[in-house]
Amino acid sequence: MIRLFVALRFPDEIRRSLAALCAGVPGARWVNPDQFHLTLRFIGEVNGRTARAISEELSSVIMPSFDVELFGVGTFGDKRKANALWAGVRPNPALNRLQEKVDNAMLRVGLPPDRRKFSPHVTLARLNYAPFDRIGAFLSHHALYAGPAYRCDRFVLYSSFLSSSGAIYTPEQVYRLDGGMAEDVEHDWMADEADAWAEDHGDWDKAEAAAYGHG
Repeated sequence: MIRLFVALRFPDEIRRSLAALCAGVPGARWVNPDQFHLTLRFIGEVNGRTARAISEELSSVIMPSFDVELFGVGTFGDKRKANALWAGVRPNPALNRLQEKVDNAMLRVGLPPDRRKFSPHVTLARLNYAPFDRIGAFLSHHALYAGPAYRCDRFVLYSSFLSSSGAIYTPEQVYRLDGGMAEDVEHDWMADEADAWAEDHGDWDKAEAAAYGHG
């Protein structure tokens, strides 16, 4: 089995802009800048056959490229017990359309629809009893955060693995929105070894899905 999700991957300029936000909250587990992403569809754990079908269907998602701009920050969880910090996205009909196309591709594979409202964001940190006043100060200080705009012309199928140092997200396949040749990957992620994926990697899946948002 292999855990999968579909997301946007950011260029270096965006990752640096987001990384500059990641400070000032004691106890926050800040996301590694290399792992920043914007989830389009959380899939979860699937077998190798379903993973192949997902990859094939995603290759049929075609639409014009569009601009994306990150804006603002916020939290998930109870107001006085937040569990995550995130950066938001300016309203973007094209991004919503891409998410719909990805979700429809999952329906064609036979996966159930995602009933949760799409809430585009980039997770900055996981929180565990972080001081409420410091979270409030972070939100106030970065309320008008605006990241550089960038041209979105592709999306990514990721796998996820929970290591002792935290979740690791690996780009497995890149899909260009113009339907052109996708980037090659360095390993055969859909090989039989995928079915040897450990059955239990803790509660990361549940936490990621609950944030979807997600993360």
